[in-house]
Amino acid sequence: MEHPFSQFHYCPKCGSAHFVENNAKSKKCLDCGFVYYFNPSAATVAFILRPAQSPVGGFELLVVRRGKEPAKGTLDLPGGFSDLYETSEEGVCREVKEETGLEVGETHFLFSIPNQYLYSNFLVHTIDMFYLCNVADTTLAHAMDDAAEVLWIPIQDVSPEDFGLHSIKQGVEKFLANFPIYIRYK
Repeated sequence: MEHPFSQFHYCPKCGSAHFVENNAKSKKCLDCGFVYYFNPSAATVAFILRPAQSPVGGFELLVVRRGKEPAKGTLDLPGGFSDLYETSEEGVCREVKEETGLEVGETHFLFSIPNQYLYSNFLVHTIDMFYLCNVADTTLAHAMDDAAEVLWIPIQDVSPEDFGLHSIKQGVEKFLANFPIYIRYK
């Protein structure tokens, strides 16, 4: 796998081409002295549950169908990149609102997974932070922004293989494996 630094040929501060590897984590400009550390971007992911709408009981998980590449047409969870000057909790609330119209009341951090996300032919390294989010009225969910569809899937029918992005598959697997522990936050 190619190191992320291979994408950066010029100093982002002064534009010099004398931008060289400083160590495994940084590049340094030999002209202005600027040292650039390539750190992951913050991204958030929401698990939203509601009581199952069937006589069997249990829970349903809110999923969205991706309306854009990468992995267009596959299942996903609401989420996205955190904005500048925004906490990850604020970011997950904003992303849920933008993609589903739902207002998040509470967030509970569950775990994080390092990821790579191809955006505009640029490989963005991310740290995906997964939250269990409580919403007041799940009946208001509808597809917006880059979500093509909103679905409620009974938790026992959720299959990680149906999710198109690698870290989301991993996150769904981890969530399902620890579901009894996470449900206490609901």
